[in-house]
Amino acid sequence: MNNYKKINFKINKNIEGSEGKKHFYLETWGCQMNEEDSEKLSGMLKKTGYIRTNNKHNADLIIFNTCCVRENAELKVYGNLGALKKLKEKNSELIIAVCGCMMQQKDMAESIIKKFPFVDIIFGTHNAYKFPEYLNRVKQEGKSVIEIQDKEEGIVEGIPVDRESSIKAFVTIMYGCNNFCTYCIVPYVRGRERSRKPEDIEKEISDLVSKGYKEITLLGQNVNSYGKDLEPKMTFAQLLRQINTIEGLERVRFMTSHPKDLTQDVIDAIAECDKLCEYIHLPVQSGSSNILKKMNRIYTKEQYLELIERIRKAIPNVAISTDIIVGFPGETEEDFEETLDLARKVQYDSAFTFIYSKRKGTPADEMEDQIDDDVKHNRFNRLVEVINASSAIKNKEYEGREVEVLVEGLSKNDDEKLMGRTRTGKLVNFTGEKDSIGNLVNVKITKANSFSLVGEQIG
Repeated sequence: MNNYKKINFKINKNIEGSEGKKHFYLETWGCQMNEEDSEKLSGMLKKTGYIRTNNKHNADLIIFNTCCVRENAELKVYGNLGALKKLKEKNSELIIAVCGCMMQQKDMAESIIKKFPFVDIIFGTHNAYKFPEYLNRVKQEGKSVIEIQDKEEGIVEGIPVDRESSIKAFVTIMYGCNNFCTYCIVPYVRGRERSRKPEDIEKEISDLVSKGYKEITLLGQNVNSYGKDLEPKMTFAQLLRQINTIEGLERVRFMTSHPKDLTQDVIDAIAECDKLCEYIHLPVQSGSSNILKKMNRIYTKEQYLELIERIRKAIPNVAISTDIIVGFPGETEEDFEETLDLARKVQYDSAFTFIYSKRKGTPADEMEDQIDDDVKHNRFNRLVEVINASSAIKNKEYEGREVEVLVEGLSKNDDEKLMGRTRTGKLVNFTGEKDSIGNLVNVKITKANSFSLVGEQIG
């Protein structure tokens, strides 16, 4: 069944250009999907005449784009909202908006407005494109707007995007998730999987290339599921091969892949397509088949290791990163040792490691055998040691090699140096010509640190 529904975005002419020189402050928590949502919020606001500021004290509008994947993200929202009370008292014209995944949780909007009655606008992930309309209503009617849609309406195309970078960009290829991992709130706040039409994706990428963008990262909660809801159906591998033909595009990355859906045709596409980077982010979450079953991940430790073997056979120079959760309910010391064993066998280039935190509304929240915090932290520290050791080994292999680097700007640690990334995602700080920013250059690696490389530009 084709669930695709396309909505063409338009800004009301009564809103556009009406704001003069007003400023907005936008703060984002969460993943790349949240970051891309914020780029669209910023794009819509700039279209109406707003100017972005990094100082909330000078803002006429403050927006918090929230995450609910982990408890710490929610606590940050509460703390930051509380601090806005004094700003609102000083400036009654200040408009405060809260949006994002956290707002999609049951009763969350009501809780926010009860704790922080000075908030003017609350909306969720499914109706973010209506933000200019909500903003106009607050201005015209002087009343708060709270609108949370339980279900997604479809794919909205044509939203203006204010990109953070002029060199590389995120392009969402699908929304939502159908996997329902027992620890994850995403399917409940982002909805079911919906794929964008390939022609809309290609048009967006071609437009970015025409503006000088060199690298594109394709986004989706599970990109390997792309196209299953389209008519005619299209696989993710087919999309990758089509994107690889776009003239002027230099690099393509994607995230995130689910191990159960990463098929051989996707692996082959990476191996055969010159623009697809030799890098795969492949979240494992646990090395214990017992815990993986409780997580509803639909693969075993052995199947994951076999997949890693197939990837490295097809793409010998591939870099692999992952996500790992420590302290999932019921995780025994033996289960954790399985995770350490897997990490040592895979030898990840890098990993995002997390301590499990309960998320209300997920099955894992109700599970027995919750792990004590001190045990979680002990295991977390032991895992980080293993990951850091493998990262250092992987980086050491680059010493003396010449690599292609996309120059992104000045180094954050030394403004006399440049920084960029290899095709395998390695961060490189190097000496070179500043007019190389935005271009691909060859760099000889002279030193490998645990989390980055050092080098010098060649030619």
